Amino acid sequence: MPPETPWDVADQAAAVLAPESDLLSDPDVAELGRALAIAFRGAAANPAAAASAFVRFATDLAGIPPVAVARWFGSQVTPAVQLDPKDRRFADPAWSNNPALYSLRAAYAAMGRLSGQLVTAAELDPGMDAKARLATGLVVDALAPTNFLASNPAALKHAFDTGGLSLLKGARNFLDDVRNNNGRPRQVDTKPFRIGENLAATPCKVVYRNELMELLQYEPQTPTVHAAPLLCSPPWINKYYVMDLSPGRSYIEWAIKHNRTVFAISYRNPGAEMSNVKMDDYLIHGPHQALDVIEDITGADSIDIVGLCLGGTLTAITAAYLTATGDTRVGNLTLLNTLLDYSEPGPLGVFTDEATVERLEKKMAKKGHLEGASMAGTFDILRANDLIFNYVVSNWLMGQDPPAFDILAWNSDSTRMPAAMHSFYLRNFYVQNRLAKGELEIAGETIRLGDIKQHAYIVGAENDHIVLWKSAYAAIRLLSGPVRFVLSSGGHIAGIVNPPGPKGWHLVGDSLPPTASEWRENAVKHTGSWWNDWATWSAEHSGELVDPPQTGSKTFPVLYSGPGEYINT
Repeated sequence: MPPETPWDVADQAAAVLAPESDLLSDPDVAELGRALAIAFRGAAANPAAAASAFVRFATDLAGIPPVAVARWFGSQVTPAVQLDPKDRRFADPAWSNNPALYSLRAAYAAMGRLSGQLVTAAELDPGMDAKARLATGLVVDALAPTNFLASNPAALKHAFDTGGLSLLKGARNFLDDVRNNNGRPRQVDTKPFRIGENLAATPCKVVYRNELMELLQYEPQTPTVHAAPLLCSPPWINKYYVMDLSPGRSYIEWAIKHNRTVFAISYRNPGAEMSNVKMDDYLIHGPHQALDVIEDITGADSIDIVGLCLGGTLTAITAAYLTATGDTRVGNLTLLNTLLDYSEPGPLGVFTDEATVERLEKKMAKKGHLEGASMAGTFDILRANDLIFNYVVSNWLMGQDPPAFDILAWNSDSTRMPAAMHSFYLRNFYVQNRLAKGELEIAGETIRLGDIKQHAYIVGAENDHIVLWKSAYAAIRLLSGPVRFVLSSGGHIAGIVNPPGPKGWHLVGDSLPPTASEWRENAVKHTGSWWNDWATWSAEHSGELVDPPQTGSKTFPVLYSGPGEYINT
């Protein structure tokens, strides 16, 4: 069944924002197939545990028919196999009321439990165990009865109700996806969206451009602004406009309407000619250069920075780097779903071992970068039910068209990653965690996050599986200045694209205990978006209200209207 709202799907699909996700763009790079084979060999080498798992499976199967019949007659019987009531694939009442379908669902659940027990019986090391569980989970997801027309009651009912028209539309969608989408069901209808019109539409000008990025200066929308300008530092795995998504859901627009002078970096989509571009280059020719331009245009001696995901990591690096060189221009920091300590990176951590990185480097060496199309499908594997099989059902079996949704449209606008930068990032951050250890060397300086004494506003998202919120919280012990930590509803993207509304919530705590769990126990829950809380914090720490600065300067004149040219590369 489809997710409850487009936001649910968007959160999971937009997980491709994380650059480390490239590791899964080819399952062979992550050795999922090998892990599956090792798991089965390991289970066979432990016959007692494997036999116990199969006996449990047989017992589960034997207990299903009596429960199904009893339920059919209205009796409340303890089920032989516990079913997940939150599994939206089985939301149709027939999966509970029809004894045959209930039995099929229960047998499927028993098979899933068997696969997990066999992996446990294999007694693998933690890294290989995680890979084997991902691989077996993918197989189990693929075999779900909801993925087949004959065993999907919702699809069969819809076919009957439409006189078979849904089947014809589904066949059309299937053939189109085979021809034009590498055989994968489409996740979004991008036709209604136009960059500069209803995406990345907040008025702005390009005031600087180099080989790596364009710098956008947004037009003021209030008669006065705070003295400190605000630089938005996005990640470069996708286009910057996740921070300026669409009117009413744009974080940049929100900041502008709350008396901020906003600039944003729009990175170039690298090709083979940029294969040797390093993270040093992103630092020096990205935020560092942007600060020079902003200082010249505004005359400000303090510039705040808000960074998202990898852009947030680079924001912290920039602040520490400039402090080490005696440059005091960086003002307050806002870090959104950002990792600074990679010791607990979540599900992606098992794909950043030395051997996997070596294989990825060999793959990148062929073209000098990783293709955007390859990265776009990366996290489909991690969220197969929602990002693959959900659309198999809705697009192919039900004959429905994919939704027209702005976050998914942005997510499909993927970019490439330079080989040198990406290899450096994976090795130094994920494999060796040098940033948190104070051992990272970049642009001739050793980066010590403890040098950062500015006010920092850190946001984590409860359902973020790319940057676990507890890992984001770990930044509090790395920074030396005052920190305000906020936990948002939503996931990696919906936790950030989080405009005020009745459904959102956020937690705020006045104290910062050593652990994230302790923090949450004492945090206060507020209805609504963290954007409101950030606006109040921002107003308190960004200087007095002054007249808006000019757009561009004599040294850095307006080049052309935003959102610029790099957004279309």
